[in-house]
Amino acid sequence: MYYALARLATEQGLDDVAKTLIESANQEAVHAGFYATLNGKYPQDFWELLDRVRAAEYAGEGNVKALADKFRAAGLDKAADEMETFAAQEKHHGVVIDELFKKYKPDFKPADTAGQKVYVCPCCGYRYVGDLDAEPDNWTCPVCAQPKKDFKQIDAQAVEAQPAEAQPAQKVWVCTICGYEHTGDNPPEICPLCGQPATAFKEKV
Repeated sequence: MYYALARLATEQGLDDVAKTLIESANQEAVHAGFYATLNGKYPQDFWELLDRVRAAEYAGEGNVKALADKFRAAGLDKAADEMETFAAQEKHHGVVIDELFKKYKPDFKPADTAGQKVYVCPCCGYRYVGDLDAEPDNWTCPVCAQPKKDFKQIDAQAVEAQPAEAQPAQKVWVCTICGYEHTGDNPPEICPLCGQPATAFKEKV
């Protein structure tokens, strides 16, 4: 709310007001982190959670870029320009987390999801491993606060089997929403990472 008020103040030329509101917003963000931790909103495995946030950040780049394209198509170029900046920042966040893993946890390996259910947030790409039905009805995505009813169950084995590098003789299809890459003559019917249909894929050139 404070960040939104700051933007509105800036639009009205009230730069000093905006600066004050942003300071309040930063403090409230710290408050939110404290209460989220106090309430046990996040799992205790720090590196495992950070790994899932990393995936969400990379997926966020595609999600925000797709939204920016819609805004640009609607003639809202100024908003689209800012959203494209946001998309680049989302990717950068993922890169930063990659560097943290390389520096502090180079031997990290994601938890084995064999035999477990895996759900993905359709908004940010965050992955939930386990029985989502066991969470309370008011549970929300820890990254973007989407309600649990919006999460889609995905094929965990397909995600784990995603090739790191495509074979030259085969086509590579990229999901325009989350960036998942599929190798084969045709795109998958459903993206195993974000649940989007085959029409969301484009051939990588």
